[in-house]
Amino acid sequence: MRSMALTDGSSVRATLAPHLPHLRRYARALTGSQPRGDAYVRHALETLLGTPEPPASAEPALDPRLVLFRLFSAVAQDAPVVGPQSLPRGSMQALLLTEVEGFSADEAAFILGTPLAGIADHVQQAKAAIAATIRARVLIIEDEPLIAMHLEQIVADMGHDVVGMAITHQDALACARATAPGLVLADIQLADGSSGLEAARDILEGLDIPVIFITAFPERLLTGERPEPTFLVTKPFRPESIVATIGQALLARSFSAEHAA
Repeated sequence: MRSMALTDGSSVRATLAPHLPHLRRYARALTGSQPRGDAYVRHALETLLGTPEPPASAEPALDPRLVLFRLFSAVAQDAPVVGPQSLPRGSMQALLLTEVEGFSADEAAFILGTPLAGIADHVQQAKAAIAATIRARVLIIEDEPLIAMHLEQIVADMGHDVVGMAITHQDALACARATAPGLVLADIQLADGSSGLEAARDILEGLDIPVIFITAFPERLLTGERPEPTFLVTKPFRPESIVATIGQALLARSFSAEHAA
């Protein structure tokens, strides 16, 4: 693991900056909201920068990404976590850390401050909750045929229905209007040079549904400086990341509806 030098505010920012986009992704998926997720990330960073002495977890041998995620976990104890109320709080955290953010079970246990033996159970509980989520009609916006077919298979294996495949902005709009999907998976760059972001924005003018963006450059959409996606998967992706993110997006929709009632 790389070492981390915590000497002053500027060096801390420089050391942590490459990892902030990924923490924002995690925080947004965990809370189901860009504003909520980003607010807790800011709180974690402010806490770290305001600490006179390096936190106990910030030992020289630790990867700064581990330090950052562990600090976030500590300061976000009151953050709302998307998922069924019956599900232990750590379950969705463990799933997102391992399946989406790519941490090992050991690292996830360190981040959450929980015994390693419990991580596998947490992940299985979260997967069971995802398997029990309501089935959705899914629109896939992807211009690379092999990737589109791969996504279609993943979605179908989860028990969802793929209602359309689009490769351009206009295709996506037409398909959304014709099928009224309940979830969208969207690439950022489309076949004709159009934008999956713009296509999703236009679709959301008529439908209140979750959108998961898939991109090779996630850091461009995780700056925390403007309205940005809540759910984001890095390309090339692992099927487990798609499954976890789809489940979290659908659970977040139910979570928001329950708390708005």
